[in-house]
Amino acid sequence: MELDFQGRVALVTGGASGLGRAAAARLVRDNARVVLADRDEPPLKAAAAELSAMPIVLDVTDRAGWARAVDRIEAEHGPIEVLVTAAGVLEPPRPPERITEQAWEKTFAVNLDGTRFGCQAVGTRMAERGRGSIVTVGSIAAAEPGPLVIYGPAKAAVTALTQALAGAWGRRGVRVNAVAPGYVRTPGLERGLSFGFVDEAKLAASTALGRLTTADEVADAIAFLASDAAAAITGIVLPVDAGHLLAGGWAPHGGFGEATPPPAPPPRRGR
Repeated sequence: MELDFQGRVALVTGGASGLGRAAAARLVRDNARVVLADRDEPPLKAAAAELSAMPIVLDVTDRAGWARAVDRIEAEHGPIEVLVTAAGVLEPPRPPERITEQAWEKTFAVNLDGTRFGCQAVGTRMAERGRGSIVTVGSIAAAEPGPLVIYGPAKAAVTALTQALAGAWGRRGVRVNAVAPGYVRTPGLERGLSFGFVDEAKLAASTALGRLTTADEVADAIAFLASDAAAAITGIVLPVDAGHLLAGGWAPHGGFGEATPPPAPPPRRGR
């Protein structure tokens, strides 16, 4: 689907890599004026240069830093009309008795507070102007039990926050939606594969499409929800998981059918 963000300023957190970078690339392709935010300056500047985006160093857990960043962006580039909160951390699977306070606090600080601070800093101004779209990044881990006993609850809180903000700001012209990615080849998943925490073949087998989701596919969903094509959509959580959430209903019947090989992801157009 062709979308158009001509002239609109879009702020993407976690923009140096993974889903944030993919979302930024899609928004650039759709003519948005993209500002990339990340706390790691060297990869941030490299990504911004490659995408023709504007970099800004930001630790999403720093509330005061958010205020300074938004002030600067709007002074230099104009009102932020799109916010994508893609910054996040993924802790390795561990039994509940081995959860540390440090791991719990860090995971919630980045995934939940980082989203909350961004929505407050940017969304409040959107509501005052009567226009804006926010897309948060949740996870299918929020909707199903699993070994990610910190990450899952943190993303479930992001889902609840997204829906609360959608109701609070809807009549002030601000839409707030979320994507819930499944297993995507991001740096976080790559680390899990390298350490043997997860098995790629098993992950692919758990989906209706028989494959992992790509970062570009998640980015397409983010861009759609942020765009005017989704003007009547707010407060939804859109799974982008290659059909993983279907697995529970199929497992008692022997799993998904394998009459034909699973289709490959569709070819991507040039950026």
